[in-house]
Amino acid sequence: MVSISMFFRTVGFLALLGCAPALCAQADAPSLYQLSGSYSWVSNSPNGVPGSRQSLSGWDAAIGVFDWHNVRFKADIAGYRGTNLAAPQHPIYILAGGQYSRRIGKESAFVEGLLGDCSLNQNWGANQTIGQTASFASFLGGGLDTPLPHRLAFRVQGDFVYTNFHPALAALPSPVPVYPNPVHGLPNYFARITTGLVWNF
Repeated sequence: MVSISMFFRTVGFLALLGCAPALCAQADAPSLYQLSGSYSWVSNSPNGVPGSRQSLSGWDAAIGVFDWHNVRFKADIAGYRGTNLAAPQHPIYILAGGQYSRRIGKESAFVEGLLGDCSLNQNWGANQTIGQTASFASFLGGGLDTPLPHRLAFRVQGDFVYTNFHPALAALPSPVPVYPNPVHGLPNYFARITTGLVWNF
């Protein structure tokens, strides 16, 4: 009786050893999709001229698809809310582009380049002056993913951000705003830091 029990235990142990490499390979296999949700901070508001700079906090959500030679197509949407110079600041970014990842030990480092559009509330200028509500935008940056259980990872990311907003020509007697009206000191370049969770599936 003891020998039969020992036999089954031995068979079970050997079967587990045989499956272990396959399980490890499955865990290390590249995922087809990455879904992320994060807190995000941007260094300045769209109307943040020198002497009146104000950072904004918000959120970021992104999806990366189809890992091909460590390159993924990525779509990203981010929104921020705040107030500066007595005017609301509510930019929303919608961008897409490429992400290249590389394993470094257990971590995964990545760089990305994204292009798209940034939309902004109309009364974003100082003292709620009417301004341009859409601009070309770009993200250029990278980060590091630290693996967690259940195919999750903790992501820390930094980006260089570009936009080009202008206020309207308020002096013109026209109900339709005319663009652009250059204002010296309006920012075009921003720093962005994002941190949150990534789900690989």
